[in-house]
Amino acid sequence: MTLTSNDRSDGGPRPEEPQQAVPGKRFASPFAVQTPVGAEGWESMYPYYALLSEERRASEDGKFWFFDGMHNPEPLYPFDTIMTENWWVAASQMSTRVWPVPPAGGIDHRIINGYLYISPNAVTDPAEVARRAEDFAVRAGHYYENWDEIYEQWVAKATDCIDRLKAIRFAPLPDMEPVESVLEHRGVYSTYDLLTRYGALIENLFEMGSYHFEMLNLGYGAYLTFREFCQAAFPGISDQTIASMVSGIDILLFRPDDEVRALARLAVELGLTDVVLGTEDPTTTLQQLAAHPSGAQWIAAFEKAKDPWFWFSTGAGYTHSDRAWIDDLRLPFTALRGYVQALLKGEDIRRPLDAILAERVRVTAEYRTYLPTDDDRESFDGLVELARQVFPFVENHNFYIEHWHHSLFFSKVRELGDVFVAHDFLDDREDLFYLHRNEIYSALYDLNIGWATGTEARGVTYWRPEVERRKRIREVLKANPPLPALGVPPEFITEPLTVMLWGITQESVQEWLGVDGQDAGELRGVAASAGKATGRARVIIDPEQLHEVEDGDILVCRITAPSWAPVFSRLSAAVSDVGGIMAHTAIVCREYGLPAVVGTGFATTTIRTGQLIEVDGTTGVVRILEDVSA
Repeated sequence: MTLTSNDRSDGGPRPEEPQQAVPGKRFASPFAVQTPVGAEGWESMYPYYALLSEERRASEDGKFWFFDGMHNPEPLYPFDTIMTENWWVAASQMSTRVWPVPPAGGIDHRIINGYLYISPNAVTDPAEVARRAEDFAVRAGHYYENWDEIYEQWVAKATDCIDRLKAIRFAPLPDMEPVESVLEHRGVYSTYDLLTRYGALIENLFEMGSYHFEMLNLGYGAYLTFREFCQAAFPGISDQTIASMVSGIDILLFRPDDEVRALARLAVELGLTDVVLGTEDPTTTLQQLAAHPSGAQWIAAFEKAKDPWFWFSTGAGYTHSDRAWIDDLRLPFTALRGYVQALLKGEDIRRPLDAILAERVRVTAEYRTYLPTDDDRESFDGLVELARQVFPFVENHNFYIEHWHHSLFFSKVRELGDVFVAHDFLDDREDLFYLHRNEIYSALYDLNIGWATGTEARGVTYWRPEVERRKRIREVLKANPPLPALGVPPEFITEPLTVMLWGITQESVQEWLGVDGQDAGELRGVAASAGKATGRARVIIDPEQLHEVEDGDILVCRITAPSWAPVFSRLSAAVSDVGGIMAHTAIVCREYGLPAVVGTGFATTTIRTGQLIEVDGTTGVVRILEDVSA
């Protein structure tokens, strides 16, 4: 099946109405952003191509840049730039060189005061759009027509990539090369193994980065074309209503939470509730369960669930500092205790999937009756079917890549960090993340030279003070939050992912420019999940704070991660600074039946923990009702 478009010959999504820039208004020039005192020299932590430059000033100053707090809410660690550089190429090449998506160019990146800013390029020449549309139809059509088979192949490629990542091992260089290397006539030795394994580690990440976007843009494309059809056929239809027609699909991102629910039910069945509820420390709980007469069965089920389902990052999966469940069991065990307590009260702890599915059927049938012709109904049926078919990949890829693969990847980098600690380059394995990946190549060769010659490597005296300098700089940058946007607002905001994923619309741009004149006690954003709730705000900046969430709280955060799902059963609503209708916060809240407003821009800096707030997920408005905070 190929995508069709109701109103545009270019095959691209039709915005609900042109979103024009505010005349005479612009954000601060990216070149005018001042370096905070104490952070001088921050540029040395990042590669030259990710920085602003005088040679490109005219171009860079005239573009619209927005802070990508969705993927990198804090100043980038030098090593973690590998993740942004990965998708800088991988996502952009799919839109420009592989498919190509008719109206979309690549997405540019710049690091400013350590924070990642991005700028989507657009294709506006009608002739170029038409030419690209022809190529897109052939290439994308092949994937859509063979989606299930290609998806199956994709899963095989992704899991193979993960298996090869697991097999990579790092160890300190030996005091003497093992005799086996000599007797087996290998001809290459431990220094070669160390360099090539690091090379394999980096290549593995870039390989998975390419798989990341192989089908993702097409998944969004199918949804956006369905959205375009609905907007044309049903004037005034909300994005929430359109999203509800493809909701209720049992995607992998909910599987880890489902595993925790199953472990809670098993604990009740085996009479282990006193042990589970007896302590908040997961290590102590596991020790007591192992010693309990009925604990062996539960421990076996837990071990089975852990791999792969606990390779679940507490963040977006793009920074090493967001540890996975498997590294820190407090979040899943907090959820476990909550589910056990609910079961003991006789509550149903299942996700409301049946209700969501019933609503999907009802809404789809209702809107289908509004179509005037058989041809319209046939187009509608085909587009909604395709959107539902591709939607699981749009979310499932996230578990394979950002969670399972990236969490494993960072654990391998920590193994390599142990090598540098053993050879006296660093004091702590975590310090390696203050080196860019290309600097690590140099440091490894320095290490090999010292081992081979017997002379102390320069890295022994070079890297400790440099790491300390970078730590100090990053702390200063972290204490100076970034502006949400820089540069010149585009004449129109039509790039689909900018609107759908990041939630950057003309309305949000106007709010950031300060031309909206809205009430100081009110925030506006994307109406992501319907319903209204009133409760106390719980502002979460760091995943560590998730353990503070109490029943009935309204979560206020920069962006949620899928691994926060167990917390959602305790919430009454959610609000985020960034995100659009297809951001994970929006998707998870719809699947859990929670009101949500995303893309507010300033929720975490405006609202304080303890304030009484109202969240209207139908209109996209958040109100501060009571200026009392804890």
